[in-house]
Amino acid sequence: MTSSTTPGLARFNTSADSDARVALHEVCASSAWGSRLLTQRPYAAVEDLFAASDAAMAELTADDLAEAMAGHPPIGRPKPGDPTSSREQSGMAGASEDLKAEMLELNLAYQDKFGHVFLICATGRTGEQMRDAVKERIGNSPEQEREIVRTELGKINRIRLNRLVEEATA
Repeated sequence: MTSSTTPGLARFNTSADSDARVALHEVCASSAWGSRLLTQRPYAAVEDLFAASDAAMAELTADDLAEAMAGHPPIGRPKPGDPTSSREQSGMAGASEDLKAEMLELNLAYQDKFGHVFLICATGRTGEQMRDAVKERIGNSPEQEREIVRTELGKINRIRLNRLVEEATA
């Protein structure tokens, strides 16, 4: 991460609202989150963008969180043709068929209990670590889980925003 304005941040700051909205939607599917970040442009530094993201995430309602989660595929089943979800879930790419089957079963049980996909910042995690996390979190209350999801989404958003503002070209 950087502590100054990057070419990617400068481009984001000066891009048309419609283009910036599309870029933000690719980071996070919550329209409330994206609108908040859009209205605060321009950002002097990457840290300011991250702080705005964190503040917007903290204010999301349960419906806003549901909208954000709808943009994430289940762990172990990245969206076909989506390099972002494939990259973020790479810890499952080399998983055994048994682990993939167990993860599918756990994902379904989690979804039955909470009404949404199991969401975790999967970047850098192994398949086993993700399996262990869903096993641990399935015992949470819906309220506990909503706040964990909020935290995990915040981590994912920071990683994705960093990629957005570090890219040298559009």
